[in-house]
Amino acid sequence: MAEIVLMSDPRVAAVPVRECGEGLVDVRRDSPLLVDSRKWHDSAGAFTHLRDGVLGRLLKAQEQLSDGVRLLFVEGYRPPSLQRRYFDKYVAQLRAEHPDWSAGRIRSAASRYVSPPEIAPHSAGAAVDVTLVDADGRELDLGTRMNATPEESDGACYTHADNITPEAGAHRDILGAALTAAGLVNYPTEWWHWSYGDRYWALMTGAEAALYGPTELDGRGPAEAPGSHARG
Repeated sequence: MAEIVLMSDPRVAAVPVRECGEGLVDVRRDSPLLVDSRKWHDSAGAFTHLRDGVLGRLLKAQEQLSDGVRLLFVEGYRPPSLQRRYFDKYVAQLRAEHPDWSAGRIRSAASRYVSPPEIAPHSAGAAVDVTLVDADGRELDLGTRMNATPEESDGACYTHADNITPEAGAHRDILGAALTAAGLVNYPTEWWHWSYGDRYWALMTGAEAALYGPTELDGRGPAEAPGSHARG
């Protein structure tokens, strides 16, 4: 298996952000994407938002899929404050399970599953959690449930895990081919997580800078991120 660059890697945080100012759009209103119902408790609908450029690439990916197979959009934007709560909660869980681990090891392990808040692609509106469904809207088997932790799945959540069925592997290949062709990059510890325009995308593609930094949904615009060139 090729080297996996984690979100906690200093090279990710070192990527500058040249915020382009592109807005967040609601995929429910501005696209024909099928949106999953698991997160409808979010009354503000934050999770259905993405940067416009990311949505455009998702629609291109949908066009790459054969008849009878569709993308299922599960989560996009995540407010920075929520990302912080998710990260801190998982850090606390790992610290309780591994009291002998150093702070650096805890942070690295946590970033396999939840991105550090200051560089999180979801908080930039740049990332999407997505899977595949058939013509009747039934989810295809991709090896694990979405959001399975490395501990829970024995590493099967990793995109190129070898402990999944051939059928699940084939479905991951279909998903990956469509999204890669549309310009998104995968976070290899989570088969469902894809992004465009964020710091991780920039590092993986060799771009000079990220296009999107952390932003707010309430119209205040991009939030300044440590080491970024964001404005607003």
